[in-house]
Amino acid sequence: MNEPDYYFDENGLLVFTEKYHLEKGHCCGHGCRHCPYDFEAVPEPKRSQLLAKEKA
Repeated sequence: MNEPDYYFDENGLLVFTEKYHLEKGHCCGHGCRHCPYDFEAVPEPKRSQLLAKEKA
């Protein structure tokens, strides 16, 4: 069974999966919830905040 590229969260927001991001091939810089690229294109200080939140 194929993993979906997205789902809708409890607030009705569209959330892309890690699979989608890996197929895209790069970080878009928007701070996506399932970014497999350690938010490399997200500008500071938002990138540091996202990385800290992910570790918590």
